Amino acid sequence: MTKPKIAIIISSTRAIRLGEKPAKWIYEIAAKRDDLSVELVDLRDYPMPFFDEVASNAWVPSKNEVALRWQKKVAEFDGYIFVTAEYNHGVTAVLKNALDYAYPEWNRKPAAYLGYGSVGGARAVEQLRLICIELQMAALRAGIHIQGADFMAVWQQGKDINELTYLPPLAKDMLDQLVWWANALKAAREADAAKK
Repeated sequence: MTKPKIAIIISSTRAIRLGEKPAKWIYEIAAKRDDLSVELVDLRDYPMPFFDEVASNAWVPSKNEVALRWQKKVAEFDGYIFVTAEYNHGVTAVLKNALDYAYPEWNRKPAAYLGYGSVGGARAVEQLRLICIELQMAALRAGIHIQGADFMAVWQQGKDINELTYLPPLAKDMLDQLVWWANALKAAREADAAKK
């Protein structure tokens, strides 16, 4: 079996955002592993309007060209790491919109989370887990949270994220779980496809 392909999704599109730093940090750690391949996916590259299709693409094909390009990109992967900010106790609007523009592409794949914000993006991650479950994804328990003073130091004071020494063990645990789930679900999807 080929190693699973994982998308690291940067889910904030603001001009001033932190998302690129933790996304590149986890990318560099994951890229050193020999049991998965990773790609950075930036929602800035998929400027979809607020969801305005007739229905989910589970029922009716989307008409928006950017949405179709997004669905094709999402379908390429065997699992996802969502790098998410927390806005008003929830996920970013652009991330929720991107999730809504695809459905079968997410199904039966694992999702991991790297949150940041005053409480490490924990409330956004919890909300995101519920959304992912509705999209028939396997939401991982292990995650990474950059919180409080560390979040502010990395975002506004120029602190190097690599100085946060508690993060690498969390990254290893999350990536180990993600690889296990990605391989298990990929094998199951391939077995289902072979029956058809």
